[in-house]
Amino acid sequence: IEYFVLDEADRMLDMGFIHDIKKIIALLPQQRQSLFFSATMPKLMAEISGSYLNNPVRVQVAPPGKTADKVTQGLHYIAKGEKTRLLIELLETHRDEAAIVFSRTKHGSDRLVKALDKAGYAAVTVPPSKSPGHRERALKAFRNGEMLVLVATDVAARGLDIPQVRHVYNYDLPNVPENYIHRIGRTARAGMDGAAVAFCAPDETDELKAIQKVLKMDIPVLSGTPW
Repeated sequence: IEYFVLDEADRMLDMGFIHDIKKIIALLPQQRQSLFFSATMPKLMAEISGSYLNNPVRVQVAPPGKTADKVTQGLHYIAKGEKTRLLIELLETHRDEAAIVFSRTKHGSDRLVKALDKAGYAAVTVPPSKSPGHRERALKAFRNGEMLVLVATDVAARGLDIPQVRHVYNYDLPNVPENYIHRIGRTARAGMDGAAVAFCAPDETDELKAIQKVLKMDIPVLSGTPW
């Protein structure tokens, strides 16, 4: 074995996989090249990754917290119970364009898909608990345009590269602020434009503050007033 590659390194190192990674590294030859990839690398994760690398060279294509230039961001302050209504209204403005909706939990994703189906939208989810075959069929339907709305959690959406996605909705704000950057990076790919819209309920104020701190900017407000 000559190369050891760890993709999405930040999440692999902080989601409980660290013990598995230690076991794998212990079996690898000392003489090898290790490559860690991630769109974000929080300070703690950088320190952990450094313990597995010798004299590493850091290649950084953008400053920390930098989002894609062609993503237009916006924020709605809205009550939790009104989120689904607003989402449906916004989806109605671009029925023929692909969108990814981020929910915090698997159960939340399932409920949202049912609500969207009831409203007449072809929606699909890719829960991480399903088999790889099930997930691949769901993603294939989304890529092919059979389904125009993909509801996903952070785990399910990591690494998705679907250039036709024009809209990203943060239905629930992420607990980890860096995940916001990963989420909105699902649009504006391959030189295309994209829009990222976030919903903020009263109990998500702390998450919003953390996200804006990472971004070093305030997300433009589209409706509502700060809680």
